[in-house]
Amino acid sequence: MTTRTTSIRRAREADLGGLSRVFDAAWREAYRGIIPGVALERLISGRGRTWWKAALNRGRPLAVVETGDSVVGYAAYGRARSRTLGTDGEIDELYLMPEYQGLGLGRRLFRAVHNDLADHGLGRLGVWTLEDNSRAGAFYESMGGKRGPLVPDRVGGITLAKVGYVFV
Repeated sequence: MTTRTTSIRRAREADLGGLSRVFDAAWREAYRGIIPGVALERLISGRGRTWWKAALNRGRPLAVVETGDSVVGYAAYGRARSRTLGTDGEIDELYLMPEYQGLGLGRRLFRAVHNDLADHGLGRLGVWTLEDNSRAGAFYESMGGKRGPLVPDRVGGITLAKVGYVFV
């Protein structure tokens, strides 16, 4: 009999390869057809082990979802980076490997990160997503997010609309 344990924990240096793999697979699945191909490939290629090592040292929390001995998802989060959403905390990124989506792991990761922020006095949470990423929008709405402002954002050298979601 095989037993797989799924846990959510802080990322560490041993996770660099797993973080890169999750980013690569999740971005290809989420943004193909939204971000033009060359721009998408450029963004993905810039997120290797070196980028993730620097991210671990930036001071913003980075949590991973680990199943068995593999990183299958992550969330980067912390104090809100801008005042546009009117929130205290922010989830910068929340991604899962495509084959692990729809299993409830994203919900568990979201709740864990939201709880961590609330424990640090950052209970009013904001999240941004590209407006054309309807799956992400539906996910955040299902988690109780209220649609907020729509603003332009430069992604891979092009301007795309992003929408904010606010959680109280």
